Amino acid sequence: MSDQPPPAVPPSSPGEPDPTADPAVPQPPGPPAVPGAPESAGTQPLGEPPTGAYPWGGAAGVPPHWGGYPVGPAPGHPGMPMAYPGQPPYGWYHPAGYHLDPSDALVTPPGAGLGGWFARCVGAVRRGWRLLLPILVLTQVLPAAVLSVLALVVDPSARWEAEIIGDAAELPATFWVDLYMLLAVLFGGSLILGLVQCVGWAAGTWVIARQAAGQPVGLGFALRYGLRRALGLWGWNLLFTLIIFVGVCLCFLPGVFAVFVLAMAGPVYLFERSDPIGRSFRMLRDRLGLLLGRVALLIAAVIGVSLVAGMAESVAILPFGVAPLDAPSTAVGVVLAIAVTALLALPAHLAQLVGLVVTYAEQRAHEGPVNSAQLAAELG
Repeated sequence: MSDQPPPAVPPSSPGEPDPTADPAVPQPPGPPAVPGAPESAGTQPLGEPPTGAYPWGGAAGVPPHWGGYPVGPAPGHPGMPMAYPGQPPYGWYHPAGYHLDPSDALVTPPGAGLGGWFARCVGAVRRGWRLLLPILVLTQVLPAAVLSVLALVVDPSARWEAEIIGDAAELPATFWVDLYMLLAVLFGGSLILGLVQCVGWAAGTWVIARQAAGQPVGLGFALRYGLRRALGLWGWNLLFTLIIFVGVCLCFLPGVFAVFVLAMAGPVYLFERSDPIGRSFRMLRDRLGLLLGRVALLIAAVIGVSLVAGMAESVAILPFGVAPLDAPSTAVGVVLAIAVTALLALPAHLAQLVGLVVTYAEQRAHEGPVNSAQLAAELG
């Protein structure tokens, strides 16, 4: 009898039979080998992320897009993550820069819910308020205040009131001329205001996307980008407004439906440059509840803040009488009152801009892998 120890038997790799096992006893089959994965991946418990060095990188070998999805064993590959329903098991493993990162500053991954969406909206405001506020003041608040002052300039109500007191049985002699002049100023001013607003929407979208991707931004560069994209966006917005107006005339509800259908049309045009109406409708059709919820919250915030700002403006100009621009003292006072109360609508503009951009990024995440850098590059 020899005192030498038995020869060491190397451990078997996953998927290979154990050489020390009794051949007469049937052994359970091991997990199939995953190409490119370390040998230890097959020994992970089901539903747990594998450890070791993986080709896609990430801390401790865990894919950077691991979080935010239902985790479970992929069919035929125990221990590997399963994509969310409707996607192939390995559909999310794309080259670097095109995966879904749960920590992405702009893109809300599927499964993050309303909390993830809201957190990214707040993050966009915190990162960009120093640039977004000046952009919105220049392109939203200031033009709206100028339009309100112009409406006061051509407002014929004081002259009508004086003529009606003299003869209440007849309309003022210049009633229709004054009315057409007022409508022309409001309509033409609204068109110009819409064009200036589009400069702000495009510039603000550029700032939000680039800041989320960690790229440099500047007020001058943002406004130049906004000017470059404003005309096309303005043309589409005119069509959107016409569709919504016709829908409102058709018993109101079609107009409300059109608002939700076209909610993503502006961002679609800026990022994709084609078919904004069709793409926006398909996003609503494919993820009805998600998009309805996000857009309804934004509409509620915008309407609430806008009503407060409008009421404040009406109350602020009331002490200056029906003809505040007739005297220099009241003219200065009413202009200052309009300018100050117009700033109250600034939170509504900010919520609308940030909310729509973050919602669009979330919709893109449901369609395939995307991140902030890719979205910033698509803006051009």
